[in-house]
Amino acid sequence: MNRGRCSRCEDLPHPIQDGVGQIYLWLPSEHTFYKLVSAAWHLKLNCQSIEEGKCLSIALHSPATEEFLQEIEQRLTEKELQESRTLWMSSSLEPQLKDFSRVVSLRNFISLQRSAWITDLIEKGRFTSFFQPIVFVEDTSKVFSHEALFRAMDEEGNFISPGVLFSQAQDAGLLLQLDVIARQSAIQQAKRHSLESLLFINFAPTSVYDPATCLRKTVRAIDEAGIPHNRVVFEVMESAQLTELNHLLKILRFYKEAGFLVALDDFGAGYSNLNLIHQIRPDFIKLDRHLISNVHSDPYKALITEKMLEMAHELEIQTVAEGIETPEELNWVRDRGATYAQGFLIARPAEAPITRAMSV
Repeated sequence: MNRGRCSRCEDLPHPIQDGVGQIYLWLPSEHTFYKLVSAAWHLKLNCQSIEEGKCLSIALHSPATEEFLQEIEQRLTEKELQESRTLWMSSSLEPQLKDFSRVVSLRNFISLQRSAWITDLIEKGRFTSFFQPIVFVEDTSKVFSHEALFRAMDEEGNFISPGVLFSQAQDAGLLLQLDVIARQSAIQQAKRHSLESLLFINFAPTSVYDPATCLRKTVRAIDEAGIPHNRVVFEVMESAQLTELNHLLKILRFYKEAGFLVALDDFGAGYSNLNLIHQIRPDFIKLDRHLISNVHSDPYKALITEKMLEMAHELEIQTVAEGIETPEELNWVRDRGATYAQGFLIARPAEAPITRAMSV
């Protein structure tokens, strides 16, 4: 066994393609069990109860798969889809202990069947990373760092919306793999362009199962690219509702002990929690773009943002105002002591990093 490899992060699950197999379903209630039995009988599929009625096994072949999934989506509630557990076996063999690491929710399983385009673009390498500069507020022509932004393409070479891509990947249980690939892509493109500034890389805490194993590949790629650890900033999204704070702190401790910097991204969005500041102790706070938008004309946003900037200044945390799109927004954050700025007013994401930006 390769102890330096995380199969959960690196192995790519595939939807059912050709052939015949068995779908095993562990269902949350007897009511749900009989809904599935009824669906199988309706489609004339062979099913049997096993484990004394705790599990249902249904024989499936690829032409009938989508019809079956449509049938159960109509019969089951979203809660039932989320709470039902599923394992697909592509042979007639019964599941072994090693197979249970592939058990997912029925909702994940259905989404995976409809996400072949994601596994296809990953396997064919239809992705890259663009770079958006982060500049000094006092002189926006001076580039401080770059944020790497993952971009994927369809078969015609058209860019796919990152929101659609990551949302579908999460539903299909592919977020772990996509997040690893996005980090790898950022590092590879930074090396390709001989990036000299700091590199900001996004990561989703939920995509990291075990820091010591899951992140080792990322650290190795950074070392092989010859990028000093103190020139890499890992951004954790504050807008994600962090129910496992201890897990997040373990990840950030791993990064910090390895000499990397840490940024709290999207601060002021969704589920703001000031406790994250003293627990994470980030090197940077990135103020959410929705908070910055029209901040100069919205007294509520203005008061909240001003207090955040004051707090960060007192704690000696550097701040990045994200989503700057107008001179008024830039002037407002400049007057109130933001350290850096990022947004379309200054520069849009581009394939190659820049050494000098627009002076605004």
